[in-house]
Amino acid sequence: MPTYPTFEYGKPRFDQNTFFGRFRHFLDVIDPRTLFVTEERLRESVDLLESFKHGRLPPGVTSAQLWQAHKIKQAIIHPDTGDKIPMPFRMSGFIPFGTPVVVGLLLPNQTLFSTVFWQWLNQSHNACVNYSNRNASKPTDMSKFFQGYMGAVTSAVSIAVALRVAIQKADRFSPTTRRMVQRFIPFPAVASANVCNVVLMRHSELSEGINVLDDKGNVVGTSKMAAKRALFETALTRVVLPMPILLLPPIVMAMLESRLPVLRSRPGLLLPVHSLVCLAAFSLALPLAISLFPQMSQVRRSLYHHPTPPPYTTSWGTPTYTITYQCRSMSLRSR
Repeated sequence: MPTYPTFEYGKPRFDQNTFFGRFRHFLDVIDPRTLFVTEERLRESVDLLESFKHGRLPPGVTSAQLWQAHKIKQAIIHPDTGDKIPMPFRMSGFIPFGTPVVVGLLLPNQTLFSTVFWQWLNQSHNACVNYSNRNASKPTDMSKFFQGYMGAVTSAVSIAVALRVAIQKADRFSPTTRRMVQRFIPFPAVASANVCNVVLMRHSELSEGINVLDDKGNVVGTSKMAAKRALFETALTRVVLPMPILLLPPIVMAMLESRLPVLRSRPGLLLPVHSLVCLAAFSLALPLAISLFPQMSQVRRSLYHHPTPPPYTTSWGTPTYTITYQCRSMSLRSR
């Protein structure tokens, strides 16, 4: 039976200062069961949270009910626009709708057309998830978004095609080895595209810096060092995420094909087994990767620029800066 702390509006249920707390938080965020929430249940959840916010909570409502309502609203409603996020582009839909794309990326014996198609579809799906879950508290620069999308597609397709051609021309590989090596092509292509997307969309932060906040959430200045750390941690997360998703399934499938005669005698079983392996790898990798770093990290006061220094220093506190993590081109809003 899960335990629930006292409900606090706008606060996460789990401790975001620990890896395990962030992991449990993101398990809630990506829970696919919220995809099946009815309109009536969503409306009840929103009304319940509004009642709590305005101090009109009906008697008998527990913290567990409030946390469940918060989970449902967080999964479906964009916090800045108030609009419903389309089901395929919700965080809770990222694994169910993204797994078929991963399966396509890892299909053996890819043609040139299929390589280009699956890389393009993957980056397009990422871009839609990224845009649907963007931080919309400020106007979105669509030119920067499009620049990041085109950079990601170009780098992913170019690297995948170049590696495919290079492997095909490698005379030292036997046909079996060549097929095995080709299965690992998607990882460097996707990882490079993810980093390219981050750099293109957020490179201006390196020269301008990003806002830093005090312990009360007030903006107190900007920091270029914080921007560098935010960019590095975001890029690292995007490299780590596809590792188990795109590297484990080829290894597992090679082991299964060599040890299970039924897969060799019944080739029709390969695709469903491959799909299940990809689903398991995706389900494990996503919450682990996006839990690596806290969304709010600390930076020393000496590393940020304050336009008008305060007249006091004793109660200033340690400022923090906000990192918006973007994994596989998706934005996890910092709330």
